[in-house]
Amino acid sequence: MEIDQYNSILETSEGFFKDKGSKFFAFAFHVTNEEEINLRREELKKKYYDARHHVYAFMLGADKQTFRSSDDGEPSNSSGPPILGQIRSHDLSDILIVVIRYFGGTKLGIPGLINAYRTAADDAIKNAKVVIKTVKQKIILKFEYSQMNNVMRIIKEENLDIFSQNMQISCEIIIEVRKSETEKVLEKLKNFHEIKVGLG
Repeated sequence: MEIDQYNSILETSEGFFKDKGSKFFAFAFHVTNEEEINLRREELKKKYYDARHHVYAFMLGADKQTFRSSDDGEPSNSSGPPILGQIRSHDLSDILIVVIRYFGGTKLGIPGLINAYRTAADDAIKNAKVVIKTVKQKIILKFEYSQMNNVMRIIKEENLDIFSQNMQISCEIIIEVRKSETEKVLEKLKNFHEIKVGLG
């Protein structure tokens, strides 16, 4: 069955970790595309321009197939992947976490870096409000007013959300269906030949 529900965060949250003078500021954002990700990263780069490292990881989509992490100058796999690991272990998507490091003068070594970035990211996630997101499919219904009762009955039976409606002599309603239930709803609508059905 198609995956159409996943966990994400509701709004921006922050986390913090300190070790041997180095400070790690973590920022978690709800994002839905790479354009938003780039925008958030640019904002942080301007604000924390004097920081040595802006390490990040993100995960997108219900299927969690779009993801990336960057060490941003830290030793390979010491920082970006541990952040991505936290996103995975908390089972989140549509999320960007950036951890900004201010160097404290003492090197932490690879295990120390892994722990620092992982802990800062974990702190930001723990401070976030986690919500369940559902992937919706829009279905456009066009019909004559005489079909109104049939349309409304299906909407009620299937507990569908009305996205928009335009009621004239010829009517148009756009409904939102949970993605995994799209086929079932389309089959039901096909029984009424007078209703034109399209995907939005």
